[in-house]
Formats: sequence, structure tokens, C-alpha cells
Amino acid sequence: MAISFKGAHFPKDVILHAVFFYLRYGVSYRDLEEIMAERGVSVDHATLNRWVERYAGQVAEDARRGKRLPDRSWRMDGTYI
Repeated sequence: MAISFKGAHFPKDVILHAVFFYLRYGVSYRDLEEIMAERGVSVDHATLNRWVERYAGQVAEDARRGKRLPDRSWRMDGTYI
């Protein structure tokens, strides 16, 4: 399922970049607001909070769905026995 950005006032690339940055680096919303301003995007910290609440679960679900399953067989090297 694709993430729906219907009604969003910012491009999806901007939203996904902000959500990824928040989740990956664990910065505060106010710090993220400053980081986005440095990149030329004027967005309020409350908007960033709404984006994370709305899109973080969907981003995580898409990442899990795209993850490759491990193989059924595996080999152990003799040095670890």
C-alpha cells in the first residue's frame, strides 16, 4: 500500500525527509524545525509532530514489507563452535 499524501501542503519528499530524520536521529521537533529551515523549508514544530504521528507507522510498515526474509538454511563457520 502506498502512503497517501492527499491534502498535504508540502511535497511528499519534504515530509518523508523530515519524518525519516526525526526517526533516525531522535532530534526534538524544535531542532528539526531549525534543520528544515537551514534547508530552506519553513515548517512549524507542531506540523512536524503531526507528520510524524501520521506517517511514521506507514513508513515503518512499508519498510517491513520491503524487507527480504532470511533464508531457511544457513551455515556456521567452524571457528564459532
